[in-house]
Amino acid sequence: MSKKRRNNGRAKKNRGHDRFVRCINCGRVVPKDKAVKRYTVRNMVDASSLRDLKENSAFAVLVVPKFYTKLEYCISCAIHARVVKVRSAKDRRNRDPPARAPRPKDDDRKKAPVQTAPPAAAAVA
Repeated sequence: MSKKRRNNGRAKKNRGHDRFVRCINCGRVVPKDKAVKRYTVRNMVDASSLRDLKENSAFAVLVVPKFYTKLEYCISCAIHARVVKVRSAKDRRNRDPPARAPRPKDDDRKKAPVQTAPPAAAAVA
């Protein structure tokens, strides 16, 4: 019988058994090596509330705590929530990680022109 994936959908190599985890969406029991895992870091406060806190804060620098969460999905929920995409048989042979979006460099952010208001004396003349 033909195989759909080289690793049979698991990362278990040379281990007889792997412990189980629960899918965070549906609660299905999934082997840990088969689960789709994503690590997320999010602010505890959303952007608009963060702006309000910074405006009304007595401190110059406001450090907001973050949520560090490891999400573990079963394959069905990962596909349904579009965490992973369905790929054709040809594309399934590609085992490279997906390309990451390039992050802007610090130099590019610093070089961006800042709009300033003209001095009051120049506006009168």
